[in-house]
Amino acid sequence: MTAEERTSTTYRWERWRALSGGINESAGVLFLLLIAVRWYGAGPLAKALVAGGGSIGLLLSPWLVSRVEAAQLPVARAAARLSALGGFSFLLMAMVPTLPVFVAGSAIAMATASATIPLLTQIYQDNYPAGERGRLFARTMIIRIGTAALCCELGGRLLTSHIGLFRWLLLVFAAGCGAASYCLSRCPSNPLSASAGTHPFRALRFARDDRVFRQTLIAWMFIGFAMLMMSPLRVEYLANPKYGITVDGRMLTATTIALLTGVIPNLARLVLNPVWGWLFDHMNFFKLRLLLNLGFSLGILSFFTTGSMQGLVVGALLFGISNAGADVAWGLWVTKFAPPGRVADYMSVHTFFTGVRGVVAPLVAFSSVASLSPHTLGWISVGLITTGSAFLISEIALAPGSKPGHPPAVETSPDRE
Repeated sequence: MTAEERTSTTYRWERWRALSGGINESAGVLFLLLIAVRWYGAGPLAKALVAGGGSIGLLLSPWLVSRVEAAQLPVARAAARLSALGGFSFLLMAMVPTLPVFVAGSAIAMATASATIPLLTQIYQDNYPAGERGRLFARTMIIRIGTAALCCELGGRLLTSHIGLFRWLLLVFAAGCGAASYCLSRCPSNPLSASAGTHPFRALRFARDDRVFRQTLIAWMFIGFAMLMMSPLRVEYLANPKYGITVDGRMLTATTIALLTGVIPNLARLVLNPVWGWLFDHMNFFKLRLLLNLGFSLGILSFFTTGSMQGLVVGALLFGISNAGADVAWGLWVTKFAPPGRVADYMSVHTFFTGVRGVVAPLVAFSSVASLSPHTLGWISVGLITTGSAFLISEIALAPGSKPGHPPAVETSPDRE
């Protein structure tokens, strides 16, 4: 294929995959945890495992990238196999509705989805032109976000009518994974370039050797820990009666919870995602990240500290607006730093540390909320975001690839220590 054909083919199948991606995104951000709380009455550990399933996949991503590299599999084919495994997990959860199977299946299904991310980033690096990468990525995200919002609305109505109907939702999620697997199998891709060494986590050396990359990872650890701590608590905060969140004296229905945690944020993401995609292609990356941090901080304070429905709505909107930019920044930022052939390695390091905090943060959140109020945890998370932001301020002038088509500085200077 020519470069133009690779771009058009990838873009075509990514738009179709975005439909199933939106369906399954609603599972990870809302429905699996809602089912765990409302149907199974899960305890703190079980809820943390359900919420942290995606992070387990991120934690394993350096190992996965090394295995795909060793097998010399085209990266799209490897990603397709992982999606198929996720579909099987959802199918098993629907067929065997017990808490242990639900927790294990949720963790595996979300882990397979997140473990594909470094492979997908390599596909975008190889098949999308540098000056258009953010725009093309954002356009497919619009489809994904719209589908997620619709799925949250319809799924919320289904569970409001009867929570026991969740097994039908699990079958829909299984079908979504199957469709994603097919779409990925149609995307053009190559095997990963062989790298020196045989250790499955050898990609972590890039964090040691690249100072700007390392500094950004440290900042992201503080910021990401705060977000991963508070994100699952949104559902817990609204669904658990002990926090007293009511409308006209009644507990919130599944439809209302879906509205506040899925529909409103996703509609905000839908509108703002193209704007953030353009900003990613044209704006200094660190300035972009600081702007997102401010939005997330204000959203957390509004959602968890005001105690009113108006505050919940404003917090949901701010979360969606900021998350629209985070979709692009989180998924593509390493393309501004890494040599083209090492994008999957750089991304696997980023996803590994995301996995570390993603496994720990829900455990900390659900354990801490037993003794600390969501209000207090909200202020703690804002403090963590502020600390992470301080690490980025000194790096603004060093941000590589801030202009469209500008190559990452690391291509000519692999060791910026």
